[in-house]
Amino acid sequence: MAQTTIGFGIALILLGLGGYFGTGAEHPTALIPAAAGILLIVFGLLARNPKLRMHAMHGAALIGLLGFFGSLSGIPQLTKLIAGDTLARPAAAVSRSIMAVLCLAFVVLTVRSFVAARIARKRPTAPQAPEVT
Repeated sequence: MAQTTIGFGIALILLGLGGYFGTGAEHPTALIPAAAGILLIVFGLLARNPKLRMHAMHGAALIGLLGFFGSLSGIPQLTKLIAGDTLARPAAAVSRSIMAVLCLAFVVLTVRSFVAARIARKRPTAPQAPEVT
């Protein structure tokens, strides 16, 4: 899951840089996805250490959740844009919508991973056959 976290971090960094430079580097808020991506990469790198894995992945999940709720407002704006309405900053609506989808997908994957890890911890080991001497 650490590699997945790093991958989502890279995707968010590319989204932030693309939004920032694609709109003429006028609005620094377009870099918000990149900031979230950097945090995900840091947590992904920390998760490579088995002793830090659980805490790092929970931190990454929190970043994903905050990113999702923080960018969720872009989806209604994107639907308005698709319907033909004009928006003051259409690139921002597209960028926020993409960030919301990426963050939601990441959170779903981390929750599935947490559930699988918990089930694996609770699963009893197979009984050992008695030794025959």
